[in-house]
Amino acid sequence: MERKLEAARIDIYAKITDRIIADLKRGVRPWVQPWHAGGGITRPLRHNGQPYSGINVLLLWAESVAKGLSSATWMTFKQVIELGGCVRKGETGSTVVYANTFTKTETADTGQEIDRTIPFLKAYSVFCVDQIDGLPERFYLKQHDAIDPVQRIAHADAFFAQTGAIIRHGGSQAFYMPSTDVIQMPPFEAFKSAETYTATLAHECVHWTSA
Repeated sequence: MERKLEAARIDIYAKITDRIIADLKRGVRPWVQPWHAGGGITRPLRHNGQPYSGINVLLLWAESVAKGLSSATWMTFKQVIELGGCVRKGETGSTVVYANTFTKTETADTGQEIDRTIPFLKAYSVFCVDQIDGLPERFYLKQHDAIDPVQRIAHADAFFAQTGAIIRHGGSQAFYMPSTDVIQMPPFEAFKSAETYTATLAHECVHWTSA
């Protein structure tokens, strides 16, 4: 039993590590989300509004970026059904983990019974509100306040224009596409500040080949 628990725990850790390494190789820091994906930047939330903590924050931020999701709220399939919703056909869940302990009573060599606390870790799937139809209205996003265009950093805009890089705006992801030599950015208004927009664009320009 203990060997199975340990194997499952190692497998979950390995999957999480592989995901973070893959994001880093793509130039994505999963612990940073500098733009709004349609709503305010926040920790991922459970269906009851309680925020996730620990590694689950990174996992769900990474899933949001990878899938272009904007809502901060996530829930299990069972919770979706209980709330009267329906997961859209073709949508896939995202992995989160739950850590806790249980107590096991054992008999020592002396014959005395002792309680042993054993930690465990299990993985389960959740769905973002963006993947679900029919939920109560309170679960769906309200639009965030856009950044005042006056806040743009003029000298930074001038610098990027002079590089000659093709910079396109739209969607909810920031990346450099080698096949077309194009930098893709979320809209300026989606970022929490002009500084984070500039920092993100500067990062993508590092990948640009100036072909």
